[in-house]
Amino acid sequence: MRIRIEGTDLPGRRAGAEAAALRLGNVHVGVQRGAEVVDRVSAAASEAVWRFEVTSREVDGLLDVGGPWVHGRPGARFLYLSWGTVTDDRFEMFRRAKLLFGDIPSDLLRAAHDGPGELVCRLGLTDAAGEPRCARVRPPDVAWTMR
Repeated sequence: MRIRIEGTDLPGRRAGAEAAALRLGNVHVGVQRGAEVVDRVSAAASEAVWRFEVTSREVDGLLDVGGPWVHGRPGARFLYLSWGTVTDDRFEMFRRAKLLFGDIPSDLLRAAHDGPGELVCRLGLTDAAGEPRCARVRPPDVAWTMR
């Protein structure tokens, strides 16, 4: 199953002290694969796009996803977008956003499992306080579609 995450409205692009601190602190966001945060993008970028594949299979009539990008136990699987500071090549995480597969409409998840399309997740990466978005991101703050 192919997945594309499209992040917009990164917090380092905004005006103000919070955005300046993110830029000066060399803050990045990336997708978590296992324990490693990869494909990191600056908090000041115009957008962030990640593409990867997960496995999917039928288990007792329900779809289950897996692979190195997927976290959590069966029935509660999710993806992490992790925020951290970058010094040299070292990434120090300070918060994460959680994208739950359970929040994806079942017909879209089934279409991604059955067909050649790409499951697309769109979300803004800045919260209401102007900080990097974290915790569980639920609709309407995240939108899932098929492309």
